[in-house]
Amino acid sequence: MMVPPRLVRGNGMRVIAPARSLALISKDSQIIANKRITDLGLTLTFGTHVSECDAFMSSSIASRIEDLHAAFSDTAVQFVSTVIGGFNSNQLLPYIDFDLIKSNPKIFCGYSDITALSNAIYARTGLVTYSGPHYANFGEQLYFNYSLEHLKKCFFSDAPYAMMPSGQWFNDEWWLRQDDRHPIKNDGLIVIQEGEASGTIIGGNLRTFHYLAGTAYRPSLENSILFLEEDLCEDVMHFDSHLTAISQLPDFDGVRGVVIGRFQPESRVTVAMLKMVIANNKRLRGLPVLYGADFGHTTPQIAFPIGGTASITTASSPSILITTH
Repeated sequence: MMVPPRLVRGNGMRVIAPARSLALISKDSQIIANKRITDLGLTLTFGTHVSECDAFMSSSIASRIEDLHAAFSDTAVQFVSTVIGGFNSNQLLPYIDFDLIKSNPKIFCGYSDITALSNAIYARTGLVTYSGPHYANFGEQLYFNYSLEHLKKCFFSDAPYAMMPSGQWFNDEWWLRQDDRHPIKNDGLIVIQEGEASGTIIGGNLRTFHYLAGTAYRPSLENSILFLEEDLCEDVMHFDSHLTAISQLPDFDGVRGVVIGRFQPESRVTVAMLKMVIANNKRLRGLPVLYGADFGHTTPQIAFPIGGTASITTASSPSILITTH
């Protein structure tokens, strides 16, 4: 395992678009994001091809690879952030110079479709990567403090940190209505199965992680804690199918526990349904399973290290402790 250096004021942040293009992000949101990032003391730059936008709302493989490699090659960059998620990040995997990345360790962060890159980089180089807010999320004008504070704990400090539930959460198109938002009370972490465990954090978006099965880009599940989330496109049947497929992998016996991020209401996944899914999967029996962590496709969002360590327990009150090292 190789942990990238922590951030300090004056470090460089490079924004790249390995999935969807910067062209999808409004100028108003970009202005908010840029100010928030520079207020952190970071020097912000963008990949050469970050605004290219083709019929797939992305750019060519060559353009995306060039920007990825340039970000890791540039000694002035310590933090590589993705614009947003989308589709087809896994197209890039056969073209990535993993030796270049291993020789230039730096923070790499994104979520959703970026799960393919984060896990592949960790698998092929040992470099800890991060699931967390995209560049686009920095454009959230209101209610971003929880996400920002957890990002600071993850990127600017070596100290372990607890994933404390946010007081409220949102499932809205905030980029369209920055001033008209309606908070939902957070009920906190919900115990699906009791127990306690520690292990290496692996995962992210479940569907995207499933794409890596059988490839050279999936990390080992040995002594792991799976962090899994899905978006509104995945109902309980799809979630069950993907989770079942992952649980049938030969090394799934190495999984020590599961943390599931919050589902969007449109998926219509209830806690009762989720308990049925988990109870019906014999490979999950005896493992602690927690639901409702602040990651996934609702806001706010925590950042967590893929390749870092999580300790989870359901005793007294459920808790998750994250250690990057």
